Amino acid sequence: MERIVTIIAFITLCGFLGVLVFKLPRLDLGAVVALTVLMAFYDLFIHKRPEQ
Repeated sequence: MERIVTIIAFITLCGFLGVLVFKLPRLDLGAVVALTVLMAFYDLFIHKRPEQ
């Protein structure tokens, strides 16, 4: 269940930032959004692995 909530939260973050990038297409803003998505992906899916 925790994994499903994590995926939904990540998709929501990407959707929110995607709207920002498509409404205001600038290279510097795109770079910041890409870095934000990469850091969130790392934190949610790579760094925080389920304990066994």
